[in-house]
Amino acid sequence: MPIWLEVIVRTLVSAVILFLLTRMLGKRQISQLSFFEYITGITIGSITAYLSVDVDTHWYLGIVSMAVWFLVSLGIEYLQIKSKKARDLIDSKSTVLIKDGKIMEENLKKEKITNDELLEQLRKKSIFQAAQVEFAVIEPDGQINALLKKEYQPLTPSDLGIKIAPEPEPQTVIIDGNIMDEPLATLGLSRRWLHTELEKVGVSLDNVNLAQVDGYGQFYVDLYDDQVQVPQPQEKASLLAQLKKCEADLEMFALSTDEASAKQMYGTCSEKLMKVINEVKPLLS
Repeated sequence: MPIWLEVIVRTLVSAVILFLLTRMLGKRQISQLSFFEYITGITIGSITAYLSVDVDTHWYLGIVSMAVWFLVSLGIEYLQIKSKKARDLIDSKSTVLIKDGKIMEENLKKEKITNDELLEQLRKKSIFQAAQVEFAVIEPDGQINALLKKEYQPLTPSDLGIKIAPEPEPQTVIIDGNIMDEPLATLGLSRRWLHTELEKVGVSLDNVNLAQVDGYGQFYVDLYDDQVQVPQPQEKASLLAQLKKCEADLEMFALSTDEASAKQMYGTCSEKLMKVINEVKPLLS
């Protein structure tokens, strides 16, 4: 076999083996790596490259070496799952960098992080003053996570006493001009409904790059032609307007009638509907 052909075959075989081993090791190998995973990735990659081009060595020796590293890495991952002490020893522990707005200089030196690097990581999280941070730690994977002090945290509906319903998962119903039947079925919708929605916004199916339907039934579409302006969904605003109109009609009926029982009935219904409007307004705004 010519050398160039042997190099091609070795490279393809190595790539397939490396792909299979990586898939078997799990998604952690392609996420933020621990110390050992970093070493394992470099070593197996180096062995793969060496196996591809070094035609003077026996190819099976490289595969044996890759298999040993794979088994060691698999054993280490199993040990980490079963033992916290092993996790702490192999991955190390998280380290506190800021506590109560005070930077822990000794811990910065321990992790070999400068003040500039710490501030840079905080700015990436939209935090520009270290004094606003209640707690910040560097995780074993090198990421810095920070918790703002209570007074600097953004307001949430819970802080205002507003109850928010769970947000249903949006479904992608068109990708690259092709209709996705499974997401449509999940929403209980049909192709006929989808074509009707496309007609409402005045676009054709072949011009649709991406289309989604949120949990409230609102239809969003992105077109290949960016010059075409697509109307924004109005279902929520329309429903809110209809509720307000109904409440206004009930209030008007209560003011226009002279019959006491009818006036009380319309007034009570108006108050109940206003309460409903106030509760659902955050969802429909």
